[in-house]
Formats: sequence, C-alpha cells, structure tokens
Amino acid sequence: MSLDGTYDAGNIFAKILRGEMPAARVFEDEHVYAFMDVFPQSRGHTLVIPKHSTARNLLDEEPERLATLIQGVQRVTKAVRAALKPDGIVVTQFNGAPAGQTIYHLHFHIIPRWEGVPVGRHASGGMADAEELKALAAQIAAKIS
Repeated sequence: MSLDGTYDAGNIFAKILRGEMPAARVFEDEHVYAFMDVFPQSRGHTLVIPKHSTARNLLDEEPERLATLIQGVQRVTKAVRAALKPDGIVVTQFNGAPAGQTIYHLHFHIIPRWEGVPVGRHASGGMADAEELKALAAQIAAKIS
C-alpha cells in the first residue's frame, strides 16, 4: 500500500479501540492507547496509537494530535524502561508498505533491546502467548507515572 489512501475503519487497531478485538492494554488516556504487540520483536514490544484519529501514517496527522501522541509515547517508553530495565530502546514509526508499515493506523513501536540479544523480525516468532503479554502489560503499567 502506498503512502496515500483512504483510512480503513476496519483495521485491527480501530477494532481494538472500539473493543471489537482484544489487546493487552498497558496505558490509556483521552488521547492515546498503548498495548502489547502480539507479534513482538523483543520482550516488552509495545505499541502506542492515537485514540481519535483517522491518520494512516505520520504524514496524515494533525500537528496538535502528534504533540499529545508523542507525549504518550514518551510516557510509555519511560515505563517500559523502568519495568524491564533494557540496555536500549528503539522507538520507531513506519510510513507506507516499502517502509515496513502493515497496519494503516498511525502507530509507534517501543522495542526494548538488551546487549547481545538480537531483535526478531516482526511476526517471525509467531504470535506471543496472551497470558505472558498480559503479565508484561501489567508490569509496564505499574511503572506509568
């Protein structure tokens, strides 16, 4: 899919926001929703999405919404750091299929990294265990300030 297109309200993240699909919720406020990636690249891989947006990617979003979104991303990233004690953290966001985007609802990835532990390819390890994701979500949520 290209950088341009029409927002699909049937995408998985929109369904999660509407409560039509389950998610291991980490954090939610009036602007953002954070949850565990079911196809994690590392332990603790978390996603942050805007709640009231039909932006497919960063280029589609209003600057005012981006401001509150990135504040939410930072807040969750700090909690991931406090909860999991990684050696580093990748915060990334993809725009368009050639860049690696697969869900066309604006979102950020928070991927904890540990020295000497390779990061996996998205979905290469299969779907994560739902109970493990819930436990990680609770561990990270406990560190949200």
